Amino acid sequence: MKKIIEIKQDNSNIRVDRWIKKNIFLVPQSLIEKSLRHGLIKVNKKRVKSSYKLKINDIVYLYNFNPDVEKKNKKKYIATSKEISSSEKFIIENNQNFIALNKPSGIPVQGGTKSHKNLVDILSNSKIFNEIKPYIVHRIDKETSGVLLIAKNREYAQLLTSLFRIRKIHKTYLAICEGEFQNNSGELKHTLSRYEKNKKIDEVAKTYFKVLDKNSNATFLSLNPVTGRKHQIRKQLLLCNHPILGDKKYNFNTKSNKLLLHAYSIKFIINKVKYEFKVKYPDYFEKVLKIKRLKFI
Repeated sequence: MKKIIEIKQDNSNIRVDRWIKKNIFLVPQSLIEKSLRHGLIKVNKKRVKSSYKLKINDIVYLYNFNPDVEKKNKKKYIATSKEISSSEKFIIENNQNFIALNKPSGIPVQGGTKSHKNLVDILSNSKIFNEIKPYIVHRIDKETSGVLLIAKNREYAQLLTSLFRIRKIHKTYLAICEGEFQNNSGELKHTLSRYEKNKKIDEVAKTYFKVLDKNSNATFLSLNPVTGRKHQIRKQLLLCNHPILGDKKYNFNTKSNKLLLHAYSIKFIINKVKYEFKVKYPDYFEKVLKIKRLKFI
């Protein structure tokens, strides 16, 4: 099903995402972004970003864009009271605009089309949100542990998302990888490929690293990603021939049961107020450091 709409004078100079919410469907920003990426929404038969400003006589194409179907397919996970109280214990900062929490390994941030446990659905039933929708402003892989921010209102969701986009939020990860790194610090820069509808897309990924300790068996790293590509750190360390221990997707020879990648800290400034949140790595992380005879911080 294809729907074609021509932009008139009264709708010109409006961002395409805002125009969709105003004139087509009032849907989550994440769904609009996803539809634009996948080519379900195009302008003049071309893919555009959500920030694209519509012009008079632009033609908007909607290809099988049906938010109602998306909502039906995406089942909400019904959390138990025990799961809710347990998740609340992960929270390290709770103010009127956002929370910061220490996400454990093994739980996804958001649910997909299948019904399964995820943080957003669990926390949406928490008294901390009090029926306020949790807004996801960034993601951590399911198997990665560490600091995660969740906004409590649309204003801060947009603010934090924009800070991530312009790289004003600084993240530090800790990882234990295979083998001994040659350089003690430096920059990892690679071109990473991903596919959308059989189309290959190349993106530059950049990460700064510092060796915290190393030996012939393994290296303990501090990593600061500059860009935010999917599985960026995991892919880059694989390309360096030092895949992360426990990474079953990119390290086929790993013997560790857990991914040894931890989002250690996050820091940013809002209205001249400095925020910095740090969380220590899990016990299993520390256990591997001891086994590998690496110093831990």
